[in-house]
Amino acid sequence: MKRTSRDIRTANRYEVLRQIIAESPTSRQELAAATGLSLATVATLVGELLDLRMITEVGFEDSAGGRPRGLVAVNSSGGALIGVDIAETYVHVELFDLGLNVLARAEEDVRPSESLPEQVVAHVATAVGSVVTQAGIEGARVLGVGVSVPGQVDRATGTSEYAPNWDWHDVPLLELLTEHIAYPLYLDNPLRASAVAELWFGAARGHGNAVVVNLGTGVGAGLVLGGGLHRGVSNSAGEWGHTTMVLDGRLCRCGDHGCVEAYVGARGIMLNLRELSPDSPLLHAEDQTATIDALARGVAADDPVARRVVHETARYLGAGVADLVNLFNPEIVVLSSWVARTLGEPLLHEVREAVTRHALPRPLAATEVVLSPIPTDPVCLGAATFALEGALQTVGQKNGKRAAPVRSRTTTPS
Repeated sequence: MKRTSRDIRTANRYEVLRQIIAESPTSRQELAAATGLSLATVATLVGELLDLRMITEVGFEDSAGGRPRGLVAVNSSGGALIGVDIAETYVHVELFDLGLNVLARAEEDVRPSESLPEQVVAHVATAVGSVVTQAGIEGARVLGVGVSVPGQVDRATGTSEYAPNWDWHDVPLLELLTEHIAYPLYLDNPLRASAVAELWFGAARGHGNAVVVNLGTGVGAGLVLGGGLHRGVSNSAGEWGHTTMVLDGRLCRCGDHGCVEAYVGARGIMLNLRELSPDSPLLHAEDQTATIDALARGVAADDPVARRVVHETARYLGAGVADLVNLFNPEIVVLSSWVARTLGEPLLHEVREAVTRHALPRPLAATEVVLSPIPTDPVCLGAATFALEGALQTVGQKNGKRAAPVRSRTTTPS
């Protein structure tokens, strides 16, 4: 798709605001250096953001004997953003100020029987209403809601094209949400959301090439290449969880056999445990969260079964991560999402050893493998940035009209 001058201006405005959020307070000169834009362009964009009350003037700094430089900072009270993390077992929602500080959280459990789109939408609507009420803000201050749903999505139409966890096909998710939520809505998936979160505030910050591995019920890889989020031609890049790990191996939810996800996703880890010790008290049938929590406690208590399960899981995961290292030659690989967070350092230690065994020495020498340092839900944080991008795109459009987010230039996070 050919980018218009409006698209480029939106991308530049977004990049300038991203730098201000990350480095507040900062000067126009520092923004020009960080973004590669001319000082005149930065000055114009800063003026627009000041008019929108997204940023504010906060004084001056000395400039080595020259005229003092004016400083700008994000105006945290200039609006609110909402990020929605839809997963197979929960819907987690967080409300942020413009500095992307969390003001309110809400979570809804999603039972196995609640797989219809209308049921999931009801949980999202309830949680969104809850965070707005908790934060005590006026609805007009909510600039947008970013919604992350697993699987393949069409950002432009707001469609969940394929969600294997619920066997969704071409579900008009944003259209259904619009019936319950009055704010502008923007759709993407957790791979992109987690990658942007790490790029803005996490382990990938300052790195031009990074891979963010999502370990949850589903598994995938968010890709940051050349300083920007890599989406692929159809917004489908990163489906690493559905690459083949074992020929003719376990049946995966996607219908294929031997996928990475079938061995290192939450369901795969439960199967690793079941195969090793079918009667283990660590195994909670059909309850992924309880089983992963029990494994983490077992490892901490030096339980031999728990340690063996984590070791076997890390063997598969490390081999898969080594493939990513060999393919993309990243500066950093970040293990993210709730399974990685729960199993923590013991999993990381085992994965690093496995990656060392399987990756080629040259790309491995340039790569660090770490856990996500983001203390909040990285998917919600990343989804909120999609809402921010959308809000910046609709500047100048009629209030209340939602436009689909555009593809940003390769030097921006999305």
